[in-house]
Amino acid sequence: MRAIIGLFALFSGLVSCVQPDEEFRLFNNETSGLMADSAAVVSAHPLASGIGVEVLRRGGNAIDAAIAVQFALAVCYQSAGNIGGGGFMVIRLADGETTTLDFREKAPLATTHDMFLDSAGNVIEGLSLAGHLASGVPGSVAGMWEAHRRYGTLTWNDLLQPSIDLAANGVDLTRKEAEKLNAYREQFETYTTRTSPFIRHSDGWREGDTLHQPELARTLTAIRDSGISGFYSGWVADSIVAEMKRGDGIITHEDLKQYNAVRRAPLEWDYENYHFVSMGPPSSGGICVAQMLGMIEDGELSKWNDAKTVHLLAEVERRAFADRAQHLGDADFYNVPIRQLLDPGYLAKRMSTFDPAKASPSESVGPGDATSESEETTHFSIVDPFGNAVAVTTTLNGGFGSKVVVSGCGFLLNNEMDDFSIKAGEPNLYGLVGGDANAIEPGKRMLSSMTPTIIERDGKLWMVVGTPGGATIITSVLQTFLNVAEFGMTMPEAVAAMKFHHQWLPDRIDYEEGAFAPSTIQELTAMGHTLREREPIGRTDAILILPNGKLECGADPRGDDVCAGY
Repeated sequence: MRAIIGLFALFSGLVSCVQPDEEFRLFNNETSGLMADSAAVVSAHPLASGIGVEVLRRGGNAIDAAIAVQFALAVCYQSAGNIGGGGFMVIRLADGETTTLDFREKAPLATTHDMFLDSAGNVIEGLSLAGHLASGVPGSVAGMWEAHRRYGTLTWNDLLQPSIDLAANGVDLTRKEAEKLNAYREQFETYTTRTSPFIRHSDGWREGDTLHQPELARTLTAIRDSGISGFYSGWVADSIVAEMKRGDGIITHEDLKQYNAVRRAPLEWDYENYHFVSMGPPSSGGICVAQMLGMIEDGELSKWNDAKTVHLLAEVERRAFADRAQHLGDADFYNVPIRQLLDPGYLAKRMSTFDPAKASPSESVGPGDATSESEETTHFSIVDPFGNAVAVTTTLNGGFGSKVVVSGCGFLLNNEMDDFSIKAGEPNLYGLVGGDANAIEPGKRMLSSMTPTIIERDGKLWMVVGTPGGATIITSVLQTFLNVAEFGMTMPEAVAAMKFHHQWLPDRIDYEEGAFAPSTIQELTAMGHTLREREPIGRTDAILILPNGKLECGADPRGDDVCAGY
């Protein structure tokens, strides 16, 4: 069965659950957390979750499902799902073997250190954020191809066909998706050299409108039929290079030819009786979470989001992000001092200036001496009936990436070049600063905050977790874990709980509305913290394996996220 028969009827509109006699069930956190018996997929869109769990029901493993979900999100979750971006995959097989896959974008070969600066050395506003020059060489297709080559069991054709059908037949837009497309219309018009499927004139997009993407269906068909060559060579590659030339971009055929996804050893560490498996560089997420847990292990977490707990977490977040700015980058280009950064003695020294009653000004908390990463990202978590688990975080960086649609191909390109330190000390889209470790170099992968993570408890698979959110990815993963492990929340509760964030610079605690009681805000202010209320943080999608073996899912209610399972 190449197409998923009946799937479109099943998913007309946002479905919270289907009848018990269906072959799988769907839930979101606004209704109930899904309790699955043997398999679950949690993603940013009900269509993608449904496609993933159907792959599992047909005998595919978690990696098969991840590939199908990735391509489905490129069709139905346009602002972040992608084939023109990149990301990371963390895998834990049923026998305990772990590995990671790095398909982060690369800087084109023609990039230069100061390419986003004017003649006076000042940052040219917006140049690294939108338009053709903002795009790195895409990695998503190569990543999925490598994952399938190494671990796939179903055919590549079968994993691609559902997304081809989605693109050709059309996707009904939710209210949030229609509003987002309308909000970016002017930017699409500015950076589109020919036509864009995302521009609808007259009254714009409305909830329930059907988005047809025939050009994307044609591109996905080329990838289905020719594998990795269907994207990085042939007519699709010709179209990417032609688009670059029309918009003064610099990605060439040679860039596409040289791109490779890389299998890397995972970053692993222990916290109490938990064992973490996450991404190492060029992702900064694993190292930062490991540092923060190392710094709080001897501290006292009292109650969820009370002043004492928030103060401690803000202080460890402050220190970890200071180290991120100085020491983290692509380990293929820079000698990242991982061992030193995670050394217990080093972390104890970092916390030696911690005052339980007073905030540490960021200007006095620089990076440690350890010498010897749009908010529009998306994450999905999968556990299959065999006991394999996959965590994938993938992105275009900002919402709809560079806003550039490859003409004739129907997909968006990323704006990941902004994730480099385009000038030392200058903040990027998310306010993060960096230095030489993350400077622009040809062929280099830009630093990321993506933190796909798998956690064992007492040697057994326990949690699969990750989220979008730019810099807040790291702190959201940390807080989601602590919400379950330290504060006794269920998985849906932990995902939905209001989050907060500190990233060293700017020196403040950002928090979601409702995260803190008024008395907590008063106490934190008295300690010397600056606080700012902001829009929702992250869209965490996670799976918890309960003691009875059942799967408890958390699909973030901040979006249209959905759990699917059986």
